[in-house]
Amino acid sequence: MTKVVAYLGLGSNLQTPILQLQSARNAIKEMDAIEEISFSSLYRSPPMGPQDQPDYVNAVMGIHTTLEALTHLTAMQQIENEQG
Repeated sequence: MTKVVAYLGLGSNLQTPILQLQSARNAIKEMDAIEEISFSSLYRSPPMGPQDQPDYVNAVMGIHTTLEALTHLTAMQQIENEQG
């Protein structure tokens, strides 16, 4: 399989957003077909849409992966669902 570079946008505004991002980062790094190559600083941003919700904490993660695009999407959605 071909190794490609991908960039993942991570964000959370529920419960403890910084811990949520750290947990997501660790879950992604633990996958066999993924190697972390970079991780941005954390950034706080106001919500888009309804303003009666907490600010988001966002980051970008750079990875090398050998996963096909749909397989990768499914894996990322599984991590997101497991974290609530």
